[in-house]
Amino acid sequence: MDMMNDLIHPDGPNGATYAPTIAREKILERTAELIARARAAEVRVGYVRVGFSPDYVQCPPNSPVFSGARSRGIFKLGTWGTEVHAAIAPLEGDLDIVKHRVSPFYGTSLEPTLRALGAQRLYLTGVSTNGVVHTGAREAHDRDYEAVVVEDCCAGATDEEHRSALFCVKRFAKVQPAAEVDFAA
Repeated sequence: MDMMNDLIHPDGPNGATYAPTIAREKILERTAELIARARAAEVRVGYVRVGFSPDYVQCPPNSPVFSGARSRGIFKLGTWGTEVHAAIAPLEGDLDIVKHRVSPFYGTSLEPTLRALGAQRLYLTGVSTNGVVHTGAREAHDRDYEAVVVEDCCAGATDEEHRSALFCVKRFAKVQPAAEVDFAA
């Protein structure tokens, strides 16, 4: 979730925040491996991206998270910035959910799509751990999905934010490293 160029690519506007951790912890490589394992197990792969139309009509002006998007020209749909990082790029047939808030569920097609597919368990990865991943896990819990947060395929703006989010989310989701994810279970 939100593994897009505006946030995690070294050349993106938030690259200085997330790219060093993403590189140091090999998060893109590990996430690519996890996706390959999911595909091999015939588990449906989906992507969630934050994005706004070019006029930013969906962008909440009072949000501490998104209010600067318009002035910075970020998170604009149809641009390189809202594309998923090339290292984990979607394939034809993958789910592509666009959101306008932190939550991957609020105002999106995610839940109706998951229900139509008969999904019961969600594997959550992305940035930030304390934003979309944490929120997604809590909301998945409240919608009666089993949520698994893949801790080493996530990052926060700081290591402390990442650790704190993982600590908090353990109440609502299983937290495990990618090496322990068993798609057959």
